Amino acid sequence: MNRLRFRSAWNTTAALLILAVLLFPVYWMLNTALQPEASIAATEWFPTAPSLKNFDTAISSQGGSLLTSFGVALGAVVVCLVLAAPAAYGLAQFGLRGGQGIVFGTLITQMVPGIVIANALYSAYAELGLVNSYLGLVLADASLGLPFAIVLLRAFMVSIPTEVVEAAMVDGANRFTAFVRIVLPMSRNALITAGLFTFLFAWSDFMFALTLNTTDDVKPITLGIYQFVGAHVSDWGAVMATAVLSAVPAAILLVVAQKYIAAGITGGSVK
Repeated sequence: MNRLRFRSAWNTTAALLILAVLLFPVYWMLNTALQPEASIAATEWFPTAPSLKNFDTAISSQGGSLLTSFGVALGAVVVCLVLAAPAAYGLAQFGLRGGQGIVFGTLITQMVPGIVIANALYSAYAELGLVNSYLGLVLADASLGLPFAIVLLRAFMVSIPTEVVEAAMVDGANRFTAFVRIVLPMSRNALITAGLFTFLFAWSDFMFALTLNTTDDVKPITLGIYQFVGAHVSDWGAVMATAVLSAVPAAILLVVAQKYIAAGITGGSVK
């Protein structure tokens, strides 16, 4: 009994230490942001006189970039799900010849270095007039989550009984109506999970934002922080405040959608 208690206490202590190490950068980022006139060499361990001045500076200079990232990420989610859902359904339910090869090829695309894709896209975008455009960045960021979304949704849709779709078609629904009214609602958890990860991919994208934009007309928050560090390298409080603001939407989404993520990832594991 004492041995079990000791092991449990040790596991809890080890888990807390690991958690503290993982969360320390987040704490230090927030701590620096709350200290006016903060610098890397002279930052207090605790904000003895907390101030929101750095957040005012961050919002005034990077508020537009935050809105740009939010709009681009939402657009990427819409494009990704519109393309991934029917593709995953076809691979899961239609018994396409070479379907496994298509899924494998989809996974392989995730291994291609981002800079290779960005350089290729820039050449194509230059001819299509999509450089320095919201549409171009939305399409590029949607491609980041598309392979993952297809694989995830396919794994979930394979577990949907074909009898359910057939019953809807017997009642007069065509294939598209059955897909929209039956398959998609049943795949809600997987759709939310795929949409959330696509949003996070687009929100944190830096490679496409840097490569496909040559002006400040379309400047996501990742590119804004990069330029902000160069312009305010001595004002680390404002830089950290910008980083905190950029992390808030992702953190809120992860907390709110936590139960859907767990259900969406494990939903296709059992048929």
